[in-house]
Amino acid sequence: MTRVFSGFHNPLSRQDLITLAIFTFLAGALYLLVSALVFKIGFPLDDSWIHLTFARNLAILGEWSFRPGLPSAGSTSPLWSALLSIGFLFNLAPYVWTYLLGLSVMWALSVICEFTARRMVNTYSPTIPWIGLFIIAEWHLLWAAMSGMETLLHGLIATVVLAAIMMNSRRYLTLGLLTGLSVWVRPDGLTLLAPLGLAVLFLEEDTPSRLRGLLRALIGFGAVFLFYLLFNLLVGGAPMPNTFYAKQAEYAVWQTFPLTQRLGELLLQLLVGPSILLIPGMIKWVIRSVRARAWGALLALAWSVGYMLLYLMRLPMYQHGRYIMPAMPVFFLMGLLAVAEFASSRSLGRYDWFVNTLWRVSLGALTLLFVGLGAITYARDVALIEQEMVAPAKWAAANLPPDAVIAAHDIGALGYFDTHRLLDLAGLVSPEVIPFIRDEARLAVYLDQKNANYLIAFADLYKKLPLGRQVVFVSDGFIVAESNFAPMTIYRWK
Repeated sequence: MTRVFSGFHNPLSRQDLITLAIFTFLAGALYLLVSALVFKIGFPLDDSWIHLTFARNLAILGEWSFRPGLPSAGSTSPLWSALLSIGFLFNLAPYVWTYLLGLSVMWALSVICEFTARRMVNTYSPTIPWIGLFIIAEWHLLWAAMSGMETLLHGLIATVVLAAIMMNSRRYLTLGLLTGLSVWVRPDGLTLLAPLGLAVLFLEEDTPSRLRGLLRALIGFGAVFLFYLLFNLLVGGAPMPNTFYAKQAEYAVWQTFPLTQRLGELLLQLLVGPSILLIPGMIKWVIRSVRARAWGALLALAWSVGYMLLYLMRLPMYQHGRYIMPAMPVFFLMGLLAVAEFASSRSLGRYDWFVNTLWRVSLGALTLLFVGLGAITYARDVALIEQEMVAPAKWAAANLPPDAVIAAHDIGALGYFDTHRLLDLAGLVSPEVIPFIRDEARLAVYLDQKNANYLIAFADLYKKLPLGRQVVFVSDGFIVAESNFAPMTIYRWK
């Protein structure tokens, strides 16, 4: 059997790579099929359309903007938007190229996780690459792959860096470059500097070697990160994208909730799925790593947990915990490594076969169950965005006066399907609203000053802002009706 990564212990074969590619395609196809059956094909987040708007303007107009002619730092992920722009050059956007890109990232992530397992568990040499298959089938990650967002790309780069640290790699320059690249995907890629720097200190045995390692890592990181800072300064006038500041201002109330409540939300999002069966494995692998002084594995797990806690402190765990999804692959991998190692252990004597079989069968069954449940969840999320974001945007494009000024809190679909002048009440492309993003009295003054003509928002988003305003459009999607949510509404401002 032909080996692709020759020279490494337990390398993946070409058959393994093809198997993972086929299952990746089939998993993506299942999500699209269910989405089409529930309502139609689309994306489960309005933010996906923000990236696609930047991508379209980059490909067609050659400029970094949300509205043509107005440079903006409203994209959280410049690299992802740039990759999406390729689809517009080949007339494959917005759907085909975006899905292919997401599934390609998913395949690469499954390969990295499978490869890492074969390097770290000597006895793991399966006929079927089941660890990679688990990564593909895990519903959070598959949802992210089909979301049109940068989430999984960030998770891929983080997993590559942390997997290298787990395997005691000393390619510090390369890891520094990857860490810098991760910031172009999401600003929180900066957090990877911590495990990378600590890995250098733990792996190297003397001060000169540590200093050389740190210098190489910082040179690699700085070579990419400095251009990121310069890019944001040129297009937005600040070192970080507008979203970095806007999200924290918008969800300041979340930071006042009791820590126990926020932690409960985190655990609920993280453990809804087969991952709950990996918890014993994670504990086992941590104990093993401590005994073996495997600092790389401990640093990887510490980053994963720390990343989740960082978001727990700042932002709510909504939309299935999408902000913590980049940390999930490494978190899951720890448990999967323990499952793989347990298969050849004799720690429970005559009960080994029974426990191992029960563990694997339960993990497989729960994974398959949540593939189906995840597909339905994804399909309903897509339907919500299509009915409450895309449909109102298309209605506004067809029915509102061409010179109208629209104020809206969710601007993704509006930016893509409508050409009216926009006032972004979430602060992504209108950063001037960030200081008073939740102050409705000041928002009303702002809309008057900017001569807004229409306000588009969910009917319960603002308590006072729409009072007394004429309603000109109300969405009638079945998702909000079944869930008893407030519909997207268009109000005449003046």
